[in-house]
Amino acid sequence: MDWLRTEIFQPHPELLIFLTIAVGFLLGRIRYRSIALGAVTGCLVAGLVIGSQVKVEIDGPIKSVFFLMFLFALGYDVGPQFFRALRKDGLPQVVLALVVCVTGLAAAWACATLAGYGPGLSAGLLGGGLTQSAVIGVGSDAISHLPGVDAAEARDQSHLIAVAYAVTYPLGTVLPALLLAGFLPRLLRRDLAAESAVLAADLEAAEDDPDAGEGYYKHVLRAYAVDVAAFAGRTIGDFEAEQKAAGRRLYITRLRRAGEILEHTADTRVEIGDVLAVSAVRGDLVAYDARTHIGMETDDFELLAYRTESLHVVITGRNHSGRTIRTLRHEEFMPGVFVDEHRRAGADLRVRLDNTVERGDTLVLTGPRSRVEAAAAELGRPVPTSFATDMVWIALGLFLGGCLGIPALHAAGAPLSLSTSTGALLMGLVFGWIRSKYPTYGNLPSAAQWLMGTLGLCVFVTVVGLNAGPSFVPGLREAGWPLLLWGAAVTSVPLLAGFAYGHFVQRLPLPILLGALAGAQTTTAALGALTERARSQIPALGTTVPYALGNVLLTMWGSAIVLLRR
Repeated sequence: MDWLRTEIFQPHPELLIFLTIAVGFLLGRIRYRSIALGAVTGCLVAGLVIGSQVKVEIDGPIKSVFFLMFLFALGYDVGPQFFRALRKDGLPQVVLALVVCVTGLAAAWACATLAGYGPGLSAGLLGGGLTQSAVIGVGSDAISHLPGVDAAEARDQSHLIAVAYAVTYPLGTVLPALLLAGFLPRLLRRDLAAESAVLAADLEAAEDDPDAGEGYYKHVLRAYAVDVAAFAGRTIGDFEAEQKAAGRRLYITRLRRAGEILEHTADTRVEIGDVLAVSAVRGDLVAYDARTHIGMETDDFELLAYRTESLHVVITGRNHSGRTIRTLRHEEFMPGVFVDEHRRAGADLRVRLDNTVERGDTLVLTGPRSRVEAAAAELGRPVPTSFATDMVWIALGLFLGGCLGIPALHAAGAPLSLSTSTGALLMGLVFGWIRSKYPTYGNLPSAAQWLMGTLGLCVFVTVVGLNAGPSFVPGLREAGWPLLLWGAAVTSVPLLAGFAYGHFVQRLPLPILLGALAGAQTTTAALGALTERARSQIPALGTTVPYALGNVLLTMWGSAIVLLRR
């Protein structure tokens, strides 16, 4: 160990970081049923253990750089849902999330006060009990700006955050899963799986879009050889108009005659022996019975193998804003073009005929390339799919967020302005929301977002663990094992308070309520246990809004608990 420390890790601490991350991700794969340690906790534990043996201090801005990346990516991800949650339709779930988060802060403050913990242990207790890893960084940042706290004391308190978090996090992960998926439904004598099935049936019954379906291809392309005399002699325009009048979506997209593929228009007349490529909604094609009305189906690879495209189109003009998908799809530029997805402010909406399209919405159009591009030009601006990150947008957001959080104002010796970490989170929320409204710029692919978020936080907690490793055992001895009991209280009290409010006051359906509680406390392990017990993804429907709000509030509580316990 001495040789490793002196020959490799001290002169090259970056190698120590990568080794610890590798060990941490391996630990994070440890799983029991739906509960896993997770990469972040795995990296922290690995850092504490390896750091206690290696004893190499890692200095420099690496912690801050990666933590700001993580917070900005987090805000960028939940920003659209966060601002959507503030609208009227998300108010009940917003209130429920507020109840859980505020109760969680109050419980952490009360437990820390009773135990006599300082700001470090208090922040770690809150972060671990509420399973919010970002509290480690936000709390450390807040401690470093406390008046009258020198660098050595700030470092010691920051190390205690990691100690308390590492002790309380495992229980903070397990308890919500046991409470939400087991104890609370049994307390009410309710069958979570049965209620989820009923709710799923109700939601499916509300689906009225023949273009939408799950588990099979919604839109199909078939080739038919014309051998029905009654069909010959008609124009392609007449056929498509007849289907439109009948409420069916069938289109002739290509035509082969005498072995040659012809360019056709709405005035082209069909002849016996022609082979037609028919694009349709599956249900409409089955209802029409093309074999009876047109002729035998054939496998014409060349005719059917034309270029199709799925294009993301942002509604930019006012001409189509406020219209429904039902009316849009009967426009002259929409024949052969299907709406596969409908997104608003970063959220996926169920595609229904009565969905109202608003300016800034994104529609995913599918069909022949020429027709899709023509429809896109009429509706708004196409957004090309790209794997490149808009680094101008991302780096500018990080810079502005950091500037927003630089402490400047003080009252009674305490900083009033935001820390750089909270500033990066808030700017990520704003930039993510702007991107959702105007998605023609600010591209951050999901893979890049995962790398910024996961690697950013894991590098940060790895460095924290390595630096706190030498003081882990003394810190644990100072905190004592009662820290586990206080952590259990911080985990359980907000969930029970939120459950009482959501069940008795808001009267939310049980699967939605339990999913919302898991989201508000940002515990994905509990959501996994819920969906497993419910044998359905229905509980996840209540998670999005509380999860977005919970991530923001619980992260900011890292500063709040430090100020309350300073």
